[in-house]
Amino acid sequence: MAQWVEACSTEAIEKEEVIRFDFGGRTFAIFRSPEDEYFCTDGLCTHEKVHLADGLVMDNTIECPKHDGVFDYKTGEALRMPPCVDLKTYQAKIEDGRVWIEI
Repeated sequence: MAQWVEACSTEAIEKEEVIRFDFGGRTFAIFRSPEDEYFCTDGLCTHEKVHLADGLVMDNTIECPKHDGVFDYKTGEALRMPPCVDLKTYQAKIEDGRVWIEI
């Protein structure tokens, strides 16, 4: 059963940035879009398990720092190889200046 988990404050992430969030032995990536919306995906690239929080965020994409694969962080879709498996996405919500994710 899914549960909502408090991940960070809204101020912890600048626009067009990503942070790493670890919970329950898993790693997540939390994004803040240019439109000031928050999104969450698995935190490791599906190609070689590299931390996406070390990658480059541009518009609504994240580029993996190892082999330059690109994902759409809103949908999880792998947009540029070498990754060919999409990222799992998680619902995010804001309450009282805090980011919560449903895992």
